[in-house]
Amino acid sequence: MAGGVWGRAHGAPVGGLTLTALAEGIRASQGQPLAPPLMKPQPEVQGIEAEAEELASVAEPGSAAATPTAGSEPGTPRSAQRTPPEGPHQAPRSSREEGVLADLALCTAACLEEAGFAGTQATALTLTSALEARGERLEDQVHALVRGLLAQVPSLADGRPRRAALRVLSALALEHARDVVCALLPRSLPPDRAATELWHSLSRNQRVNAQVLVQLLWALKGPPRPARDALAATRALGEMLAVSGCVGATRGFYPHLLLALVTQLHELARGTHSPDTPKAWAVPHRVPLQGHASCAVEALKALLAGDGSRMVVTCMEQAGGWRRLAGARTHLEGVLLLASALVAHADHHLRGLFADLLPRLRSAHDAQRLTAMAFFTGLLQSRPTARLLREEAILERLRAWRGDPEPTVRWLGLLGLGHLALNRGKVRLVTTLLPALLGALGEGDARLVGAALGALRRLLLRPRAPVRVLSAELEPRLPPLLDDARDSIRASAVGLLGTLVRRGRSGLRLGLRGPLRKLVLQSLVPLLLRLHDPSRDAAESSAWTLARCDQALRWGLLEEVVTVAHYDSPEALSRICRLLVHQYPSYIPQFLSQTQGYLRSPQDPLRRAATVLAGFLVHHTSPRRVSQDLLDALLQDLRQLQGDPEPAVGAAACVSAQQVALLARAQSRPRGPRLARLARCLTRRHAHPARAPPVYTDSPFQRRSLAGRWGCSGAG
Repeated sequence: MAGGVWGRAHGAPVGGLTLTALAEGIRASQGQPLAPPLMKPQPEVQGIEAEAEELASVAEPGSAAATPTAGSEPGTPRSAQRTPPEGPHQAPRSSREEGVLADLALCTAACLEEAGFAGTQATALTLTSALEARGERLEDQVHALVRGLLAQVPSLADGRPRRAALRVLSALALEHARDVVCALLPRSLPPDRAATELWHSLSRNQRVNAQVLVQLLWALKGPPRPARDALAATRALGEMLAVSGCVGATRGFYPHLLLALVTQLHELARGTHSPDTPKAWAVPHRVPLQGHASCAVEALKALLAGDGSRMVVTCMEQAGGWRRLAGARTHLEGVLLLASALVAHADHHLRGLFADLLPRLRSAHDAQRLTAMAFFTGLLQSRPTARLLREEAILERLRAWRGDPEPTVRWLGLLGLGHLALNRGKVRLVTTLLPALLGALGEGDARLVGAALGALRRLLLRPRAPVRVLSAELEPRLPPLLDDARDSIRASAVGLLGTLVRRGRSGLRLGLRGPLRKLVLQSLVPLLLRLHDPSRDAAESSAWTLARCDQALRWGLLEEVVTVAHYDSPEALSRICRLLVHQYPSYIPQFLSQTQGYLRSPQDPLRRAATVLAGFLVHHTSPRRVSQDLLDALLQDLRQLQGDPEPAVGAAACVSAQQVALLARAQSRPRGPRLARLARCLTRRHAHPARAPPVYTDSPFQRRSLAGRWGCSGAG
């Protein structure tokens, strides 16, 4: 305010009263008894009293500061003050009254500016005395004073005037933190420059920042209130925590603050608000929702970095955790990533977080309950933290989650069982975990299936993994997942098969592992065709698994597998098919039947790959290994593909159909017993049949070369 105390000339005449004396004079004019002094002036304050006497005349005689209505005695608690009745005779507060209060406060701050904490305390007590002398509700007085400061701060010059205004705010917050926060929050949404400066000032004051943070935390996680208040509190927390050194004031309620910010992100992502909040206030139109989420994320980063947990921030950035936290569908994945990062790099807060989570697990508020569940699940990765509760209590809770009708809760329960069993390494827990994991493979929710596949793979990586049991259990369950419509499920299922083959390779080399061997042979055709999967992850996972199969079964075809995977080489695929046909002749009908199923795939690369694979399998197959019915069905499908909309598929179907026709002709040729025995002998002696090999044109689909993946340019 330009007309305030800082607009006066230095040579203006001033009165001889301090602010405390002024308050006592006000009481005397009302006929109230004078109260004893609130505190004995300390030595460092006494030296400034003289300056206060020269500046106190800013309260003009006719202003509202000199003519209060009714008051309470100084020194009485605020709870004992009498609230005046509100009615039509109560005049509204004018901006002039707020300006006089602001001038009065600035005068007090100027008097005690250099007195340190004692000066701040004296300012707070003096202001309280003066405000109580006005006889109105103290909360209203504080609100009016904060509004006056907000109006004056932009016009104050840097230096002593601005420091005086900020000292007034700190003095008020020392005694009336809740009222100060309530007065500032409405100016924080949308962001106000003056309010931001006041929040920063409160953050730098070590005497009041903890009290203010507690009040903001209560505004964020307290009883149901309009969403606008929570959004304003989130922005104010972001402004305060951004100031260096403020995070240290959160000692004692750090876990509460962390959980409150993460829960607020969940509410912002879901767009929820309390039922009594008008829709127009749920997300203010002047500030987009992404801006609020970004502010909450920045507050979380500042909270973690200020506590020395910069590695947590870095891990979250590298894993895309911050983006997931702000997403409606990926928020819980972000919470799990955050919990994992805290377990790895900030374990000193895990006990407090774990203790604060337990009551939230039974919350009726969905965002709060699900966020707490995700944190609880992630913290089970820490063995010391999991020991805070009895193992039976944790298992009982996780089993209850597994039976919940909501898929998200079942998913979190499955993840928790996996963390608990794999980290503790107890056989009893693994026995409990296996039925839950195998049962989740039949779920319709991709998160449940993915969690089960990941937990089974981690289980196989443990010492003394139950390879034989898993091979038998996965034989009917895993092959359908290799052709799942969801890319992530296909890639995870193929990777699980590769891990299973890797752990059971010693038995496979010795001819043992009957269930595993059967599972591998049952999956060879899907693996070969998934080398051409449009999903890069599924294609690379198939190449890795085929390499594990080549190593375990000693095929010696690693070079061919890599060549087919990255260059789609027909010659390399022909050598692979020749080995499969000669080494596993009893599986030839199954290989052809599986390939025939892929001829009807909606994906062009898979249809062409299946057509080429069928041609090479038929070319290397003996006529006596395939039934006539299978050849007729295969030939019919190939002839239908000759009119395929994709020219490359039609051309390959023509070549493969010729191979099937040649094999069918050789099979139908009449032979006597001696000629049949002679044909069998010739087939054994010659590796290649007499039929001409098929010749296919190059694939028009993109080849998966390493040069393209790593961004290397080819020669020329």
